Amino acid sequence: MRREVKYGLIGGSVALVAGVVGGFTLFGGSDESPQEVRSADAKSGENGTKVATGPLSAKEVQTTSREFLTAWQSGDAAKAAGLTDDPAKCKSALEGLAKQARFSKVTLTPGAPTGGKVPYTVAAQIDYKGAKSAYSYRTSATVERDKATGKPQIAWQPTMMHPGLAKGDQLRTGEAEAPPIKAVDRKGAALTPEAHPALAGVLDSLRDKYGDKTDGKPGVELFIHRAKSAKPADQLPDKTLKVLSKGTPGTLKTTLDAGMQSAAERAVKGKKSASVAAVKPSTGEILALANSPEKGFNLATQGSLAPGSTMKVVTAAMLMDKGMTSPGKSHPCPKYVTVGGWKFQNLNKSEIKNGTFAQSFAASCNNAFISQAKDLSDDDLTKEARDVFGIGLNWQTGIPTFDGAVPVQSDAQMAASLIGQGGVRMNPLNVATLSATVRAGSFHQPYIVSPSLDRRTLAKAPRTMKPSTLSGLRSLMKLTATSGTAAEAMSGVSGDVGAKTGSAEVDGQKKPNAWFTAYRDDLAAAAVVPASGHGGSNAGPVVRALLTAG
Repeated sequence: MRREVKYGLIGGSVALVAGVVGGFTLFGGSDESPQEVRSADAKSGENGTKVATGPLSAKEVQTTSREFLTAWQSGDAAKAAGLTDDPAKCKSALEGLAKQARFSKVTLTPGAPTGGKVPYTVAAQIDYKGAKSAYSYRTSATVERDKATGKPQIAWQPTMMHPGLAKGDQLRTGEAEAPPIKAVDRKGAALTPEAHPALAGVLDSLRDKYGDKTDGKPGVELFIHRAKSAKPADQLPDKTLKVLSKGTPGTLKTTLDAGMQSAAERAVKGKKSASVAAVKPSTGEILALANSPEKGFNLATQGSLAPGSTMKVVTAAMLMDKGMTSPGKSHPCPKYVTVGGWKFQNLNKSEIKNGTFAQSFAASCNNAFISQAKDLSDDDLTKEARDVFGIGLNWQTGIPTFDGAVPVQSDAQMAASLIGQGGVRMNPLNVATLSATVRAGSFHQPYIVSPSLDRRTLAKAPRTMKPSTLSGLRSLMKLTATSGTAAEAMSGVSGDVGAKTGSAEVDGQKKPNAWFTAYRDDLAAAAVVPASGHGGSNAGPVVRALLTAG
């Protein structure tokens, strides 16, 4: 399938010198400067023969790339492929341009090389059952020296065929497998990539999955057919490059809220990196998703980051479910704790000597949680996260998602997991669901399209928290929102509220990733602002913007 566009025909051509032979524009003259005609270094090969080494000369780059492009344009795929370091793959790709992409009358216009990199423009006619269109784009190839023979050759890369291709991808022209969609929000308002740039990838994925379940009719398109990813969460949607004949869009209703989506996009706009997700706790409906930058990887639903202290929502539930603590119970937070030979230290060597569990939770004091590791089984946290909060279950949201991971670990790594480090991995949608589960009292799998449309089965958590655990956890999150580490961000937010901050350390990163999750009545949200510092002051305002917008 495919998606948003839009490569128009590129007017003009790359700056050239020299003449045209057979419709192919050649590189500049073959004469080289005295410096360029020096012989390449050489080494001895088999049978005493000399094998060239060292950097390629400008003449070698020009000659090899010219021969490659000339053979390609003339339709001699075998000859062109033979000039590369992977003839089989290159030959298959070149033949695919004619057979699958329906390219004809291909003209290749080279630009000026930079070192071994040679840019060029590909212009072609696309013809599919009477639907015709001109299409043009720029890409490049790199000439390298074969270490075995010393000869210059083209280094095969899928991007030589088109800059948007990755390994296993193909260019195809034909009737779209899915018609275009007119996505609308929960109230019927149109959701377009022009109005909501952060949704462009989401809308692509929705068309891939649900376009053929609408009343739309497909058109004819040139598109990138994506290779199937080993992990569903990593799957990229197909991408439309050129529309030869328009299809009729089919209406697809989503759970999103256009107003909240706009608020989410404003909240992350301008940040080097940030992501946010909002859900409706009582149902699991996804209300908003936004990332900065707007284009590219969808960190909000496919990200895999350590969630830091937002994980203490799960850890606190586990400890209370097991009867190990309660909000008012004495639960000191020592300055140091040693687990599995590792010495854990609170931030700034702080401690809460005679405090309660509520005080330690609200202050997000790490060692109050890590100190419990000695009394836990290695899989206790994994079970609580999966069986109560739905983390790691196979979510069927309607778009590709990473559904969180809390692996079974031991010793120091298990202790680190209790505070959202170690092997724990989540994204804003996962973390928003933690808050949503507390607010609703049970896990509701997030979704963006109603399961009734395709009769898919949503994931269900095997159990719920004990009633005493649920009421205790709500009181902990409320205390955090009103007088704990989340108080500044939540100041003035009315209603039934709860929150938790998080700061996740990352090796080699000066500042931790900032996390924040909260709920207000029937709305829950979470945000991450990587490499920014404290969760309350950096991710908190992003979440607050959604809570107050809703």
